[in-house]
Amino acid sequence: QVQLVESGGGLVQAGGSLRLSCAASGRTLSSYAMAWFRQAPGQERVFAAAVSASGGLKNYADSVKGRFTISRDNAKSTVYLQMNSLKPEDTAVYYCAAKISRGTSTSRYDYWGQGTQVTVSS
Repeated sequence: QVQLVESGGGLVQAGGSLRLSCAASGRTLSSYAMAWFRQAPGQERVFAAAVSASGGLKNYADSVKGRFTISRDNAKSTVYLQMNSLKPEDTAVYYCAAKISRGTSTSRYDYWGQGTQVTVSS
C-alpha cells in the first residue's frame, strides 16, 4: 500500500506560481510512476503530468505544457508540481497518483491522494 498526501494548494492571482508537493509513505517510490491529475468543478478528473519511476521521462497534457514542471525526489519520497503562469482555467482540485510502472502513463493509477485545492483568480 502507498499513502499519498498532497500539499501546497491555495489561492493565487492569474500569472502567479504555486508548487504542489505529494509525500508518499508505505513503500519506496523508486518503482512507481507518479502523476498529477486535476478536477475542475463539474468536470471529470483529467491527466496533467506524469514522471517515470527513475525521473528520466516526463509527460504533460497539452493544456499545461510549458507552464508546469513535474519532478520527484525518491530519497524524500516526494513528487512536486511546479505551476507557473497560472490561469483561471487551472482552478481545480489537484490529485497525486501512483502506479508500478517504468513509463509515464496517463491513466489507470492505483493509488490516490485526497487532493489539494488550487484557485486562480483573474
